[in-house]
Amino acid sequence: MKKVTLLTLAFFVSLSASAFADQIAKGQTASCDNAKAITVEVAKVEPAADAKNFGHTSNDRGTASLVVWKSSNFTTVPLTLGPNDSNATFVGADHGLTGIEQRGENGRAKVVLTHQPEFSRGDSIGDISGLVKITNTGVIPVTVSCN
Repeated sequence: MKKVTLLTLAFFVSLSASAFADQIAKGQTASCDNAKAITVEVAKVEPAADAKNFGHTSNDRGTASLVVWKSSNFTTVPLTLGPNDSNATFVGADHGLTGIEQRGENGRAKVVLTHQPEFSRGDSIGDISGLVKITNTGVIPVTVSCN
């Protein structure tokens, strides 16, 4: 009976160490250790419209601001997820007088950082081996999953 209990406990410990998911709020940090992939997803929040403040909102228009720290080369990289933000051109406002065609799209709500051991520039995400800490510096909650 003791062996079965010990084996069951070992199984659950190894399972919990291999996958991790946590939602972090402003100022909180999630950590992943030797993950093969890290998924970062912003919570679905509607932008709180405020016409008096020139489009600025109390919840950053649903945009998540994060800082990723990697122990593999002691690098800190900013990361922003803005599913409600658009980089579209303002062709409609000037009725096309600038000659620029209409283009652009909304930002992403989710990114997956993958293990890339052969790519480790200091100013990029690159290698996520070792300890990776993701800190939420914005006001929108973010879900971090380590796989």
